[in-house]
Amino acid sequence: MLVSSRKILILASTDIKVKSKMSTLTFAEKIAQAENFLPINGTDYLEFYVGNAKQAAHFYKTAFGFQSLAYAGPETGVRDRSSYVLQQGKIRLILTSGLKSDSPICEHQKKHGDGVKILALWVDDAEKAFEETTKRGGKPYLEPQTLTDEFGEVKMSGIYTYGETVHMFIERKNYTGPFMPGYEKWESDYNPSDVGLLYVDHCVGNVGWDRMIPTVEWYEKVMGFVNILSFDDKQINTEYSALMSKVMSNGNGFAKFPINEPAEGQRKSQVEEYLDFYEGEGVQHIAVATKDIVKTVTELKSRGIEFLSPPPEAYYEMIPDRVGDIDEDIKKLQSLGILVDCDEEGYLLQIFTKPVEDRPTLFYEIIERHGAQSFGAGNFKALFEALEKEQEKRGNL
Repeated sequence: MLVSSRKILILASTDIKVKSKMSTLTFAEKIAQAENFLPINGTDYLEFYVGNAKQAAHFYKTAFGFQSLAYAGPETGVRDRSSYVLQQGKIRLILTSGLKSDSPICEHQKKHGDGVKILALWVDDAEKAFEETTKRGGKPYLEPQTLTDEFGEVKMSGIYTYGETVHMFIERKNYTGPFMPGYEKWESDYNPSDVGLLYVDHCVGNVGWDRMIPTVEWYEKVMGFVNILSFDDKQINTEYSALMSKVMSNGNGFAKFPINEPAEGQRKSQVEEYLDFYEGEGVQHIAVATKDIVKTVTELKSRGIEFLSPPPEAYYEMIPDRVGDIDEDIKKLQSLGILVDCDEEGYLLQIFTKPVEDRPTLFYEIIERHGAQSFGAGNFKALFEALEKEQEKRGNL
């Protein structure tokens, strides 16, 4: 079995390297081909609609090391929801629950379970971002509006992307408060230490059958993004399942959104499982960066975060041949189940959590980059086999 796994990994790695050599452009050169009508400075925040925001906030503080930042709810004059804002590094999360059963927030959570509703992007001009995207076909979610308080003003607008997911455009250059108007600073006596998470590296969306190309074209036309990497079912497959994926990026690489679509296989892929249980298209996983993945993963495990099972020993024996010499303790990486991959620009380390919700939907990726700008293509087979083990336990393979 180990010999078989070794052969499969060598073939997958060789195939990917051959394909990558066919392209003469670096990732930076590909990214630079994006149109520039929608300048983006990075991710502003990710908002989750959840069943119990208070408990979810406690989970993210305790397990992931986020810190209290701001709060909005009945105590601050907001009558329809409670929202807790957390921060670690440059990552901001909003955890929101509706307060009445007929709330759109509660309806969303009833259908999809806990999940990401809003991928908010930090821009210099929220009104222009709305105008540029809607005139190119973006469906409006929120007309441009200005929120003010004693700390200044925040301008915001928004459009729908895949499924019921939304891109908000946030302009905060004239604001000095803790988060934005409508929120108050959240002081807490409970502040667990962080785990070394720095910023959002990328967010992956799962879309339905035959929906990847239209979604990619939407990002190209409406957002001015460019496709910097593509994988088909010949590259991303196991004995049982397959998927296709394209990575979309804006012009400076600060916003990257891989888009996955299921492909025909002997059994149900993890993308199909997601679509079944999320009951539609949505955010599959959030990749967050660290500069010390061994320390971060060790800390996360000590706090109860569960990761997918590690690949077989043969995977780690092959690292010198597949990746080359790297300044890492391979035995330590193996003990934690951390995966390694490379491209022409360097290498990366990555690991994936099990789903963090009751439904097998949202999970996290922890990633440490050493020059590499790719997304771990050489690890797809190992990752998928680990995912399939979990699917089989749930009876969904």
